[in-house]
Amino acid sequence: QVQLVESGGGLVQPGGSLRLSCAASGSIETVNTMGWYRQAPGKQRELVAIINIAGSSNYADSVQGRSTIFRDNTKNTVYLQMNSLKFEDTAVYYCYYWSIRRGEFWGQGTQVTVSS
Repeated sequence: QVQLVESGGGLVQPGGSLRLSCAASGSIETVNTMGWYRQAPGKQRELVAIINIAGSSNYADSVQGRSTIFRDNTKNTVYLQMNSLKFEDTAVYYCYYWSIRRGEFWGQGTQVTVSS
């Protein structure tokens, strides 16, 4: 099993910034992919950004250029720096882990609310 603990969500004004963190623990494989998904009310869960162990990353078009995903492999932690936040970024953000033998795991989610 892999446990994921998220932090960093909260209330932010439009145009503001927020950094999410997710620490993985348990039966972590060296080679893995971690990332962030989000789910807004009434919508399906969608990819925000993912990053593999080598640092290669992919972003959703909606956050490209405004967000940066990075990781500290020594701490098994992935971060999502979000800038220029918009109302439509409001969602529950879920940390994601995948490795070939362990499969996929999800965090419990952290709420991000963009509001004036």
